[in-house]
Amino acid sequence: MAVETCKLTDTEIVWTDITNPTQEELEEVSKMYDLNPYTLMDSLDPDHLPKYEEHNNTHFFIVRILQHSKDEHEQTVRELSSKIAVFYNDNFIITIHRSAQPIMEQIKEHCIKLGKVKSAAGMAVRVIWETLHSYDAPAFELSDEVDFYESKVFLKKNIPADMIEGIYYLKRKSGLCKKLLLLTNEVLNSVRVDDKDKPALQDARDLHVKLVTLYDQVHEDTNNLLNIYLSLSARKTNDVMKILTIFSVFFMPLTFIAGIYGMNFKFMPELTAEWGYPLTLLSMGIIVVVIFIWFRRKHWL
Repeated sequence: MAVETCKLTDTEIVWTDITNPTQEELEEVSKMYDLNPYTLMDSLDPDHLPKYEEHNNTHFFIVRILQHSKDEHEQTVRELSSKIAVFYNDNFIITIHRSAQPIMEQIKEHCIKLGKVKSAAGMAVRVIWETLHSYDAPAFELSDEVDFYESKVFLKKNIPADMIEGIYYLKRKSGLCKKLLLLTNEVLNSVRVDDKDKPALQDARDLHVKLVTLYDQVHEDTNNLLNIYLSLSARKTNDVMKILTIFSVFFMPLTFIAGIYGMNFKFMPELTAEWGYPLTLLSMGIIVVVIFIWFRRKHWL
């Protein structure tokens, strides 16, 4: 376990940042600050979704920060994001996370040392804002991926067969991000701050609205793109079946005639007639022409 502590500027409020603690170590922290044991269990769950609770005059919430990974096949909340648990009241703030988070150092450098944050609630809002900010750049990256797949679908004649896999992962990732953002809304609506920290809270809410809109648009565009891809694939299959059907319709009556004269019965008058063979070929040609004219009038060709 790695523990870092510091005081907010010109206050007695202590910020304790804990990285990768064990259950025993968290129990010691719980006894020291009189934390609720059930919320402590939630803070240990790596798959826990964003939530907000209040116990023993201590506020507790969980947010998930988006991890910047090159892996395009992320399908679960744990693969896509990392959990940050926060306990705070008027006297202290505790942040708990499994892996080292660069945003904690950024908060310390830009907010604590410069004296921009002087309350535990304001510090909590800053943590929420930083976690939300981690969703910003990936939203535009996903939007660019949607444009890339759209150009492939609409501008290329031959659509790669494996494209549907990429569209699926794109849809899955945007859907998970949207889900996490919607759940984070409960945290934003539950945090209470003093007047001096209200502008910061409003900034976080504005950023949240912007991100939900972006991911909602990406998710909708991905769904539409997936439906268009499936429609084009079905159309391509239909075109192939149409050609095969046309060939079968043309050859069906010809095969029927050939089948009749291929039965080799002894008493078939056409077998001994001098005009039997050319008349049969002529009949086949007339049938083909009639079928062709019929197809043209029906606009099937």
